Amino acid sequence: MGTGVMIGAGIFALTGQIAELAGPLFPLSFVAGALVTSLAAYSYIKMSNKWPSSGGIAMILQKAYGPGVVASAAAMMMALSMIINESLVARTFATYALRPFGLEDTGWLVSAVALAAIVFAYLVNAAGNKSVSGFSVVMSAIKVGGIAIFAVAAIWASGLSGGAFSEPVELSKADALLASVAFSILAFKGFTTITNSGGEMVDPHKNVGRTIMVSIAVCIVIYLLVALAVGSSLSISEIVQARDYSLAAAARPAFGQMGFYFTVVIALTATISGVIASVFAASRMLAMLTDMKLLPHSHFGMSGGIQSHMLVYTVVIAGTLAVLFDLSRIASLGAFFYLVMDMLVHWGVLRNLRKEVGARATILLAALAADGVVLAAFTVTKLRSDPAIVAYAIIGIAIVFLGQWIFLSGQRKATSSDPAERISDGHSGDQEHP
Repeated sequence: MGTGVMIGAGIFALTGQIAELAGPLFPLSFVAGALVTSLAAYSYIKMSNKWPSSGGIAMILQKAYGPGVVASAAAMMMALSMIINESLVARTFATYALRPFGLEDTGWLVSAVALAAIVFAYLVNAAGNKSVSGFSVVMSAIKVGGIAIFAVAAIWASGLSGGAFSEPVELSKADALLASVAFSILAFKGFTTITNSGGEMVDPHKNVGRTIMVSIAVCIVIYLLVALAVGSSLSISEIVQARDYSLAAAARPAFGQMGFYFTVVIALTATISGVIASVFAASRMLAMLTDMKLLPHSHFGMSGGIQSHMLVYTVVIAGTLAVLFDLSRIASLGAFFYLVMDMLVHWGVLRNLRKEVGARATILLAALAADGVVLAAFTVTKLRSDPAIVAYAIIGIAIVFLGQWIFLSGQRKATSSDPAERISDGHSGDQEHP
């Protein structure tokens, strides 16, 4: 599931965005992203090894900070970054679907197809967990194999001396290269969904960590192959021009029209499976947060339990984002939310749980520093090119913290004034809420 989310977003949605910032060195951005992600994974692995559960990020944050505003707000930001990922990959699906007809620049049509992809993902998820699991396994195998075939064949046909790699490197753009790592980290963030599988995995104390590292390793190999294939086939200006469908554009010079259509089919397979996996992960996490009483909930007249309600809320939010924002802004918003949440995880483990889980302070500090440097560089770059998205991110994060503070404060007041009512109002994830 984690690999499915990562490859669905990382390759098709973000390669062009990364190349636009990093220039001819953009393959190095994926390498740096893998290194930062590996450092970040240390906290999640240590926590999951100690307390494997289906709570995932929510469990980690609650262990680190207690059931308060920081834990609930950070968990909410993680859930929102998953939902943002849904809209990101859905718009990528729409762009690739419309590219053969020359309609990829028709804004309303891209939004409509992206919305249709999210609705389809909802229907698959509503059919049950077995449908999601089986679909994800099959699609992951198809897209990993297809992407690998494309990348190796493109490198073989074009070599590594042409395209973007023949262009001069501008050392003055080192800050932009560093900022691009934020997108690369976002391409790897799907590993966090694996932490939600601790309750179902065989021998989770060992296998959660192993699965995370294998998933990251598979993705970096695929990402590097694709980056080399795209960079050897297209110039930077061509990648930027086709940034929302760069793999399809790279296939045409090397293989002609048949290669182009092959890549489009693989892209559609990868992105729709990525949307389905993201919808599952986000709705499940929101349901967990609600069960933990860290989020308010209302069924608005809908039947079923919390999980089915959260599926609806997830696709509504993702659909709204897919309609209102373009790929670049969606990706940027996701990067801001994820990096802030990730830093809160590392700080919580470092300050409160390091000895209990047997984590090394040096690695936790390195992960914090890496996230902080990338976030600072990304913020500066976006303030120059798109200050509005920085404002949106700050406002969004502030709303999350304020909203959680208001909700939890009200909950504490109700509990302290009437403890009996708290007991009588208890519920499980399988029950409806009044």
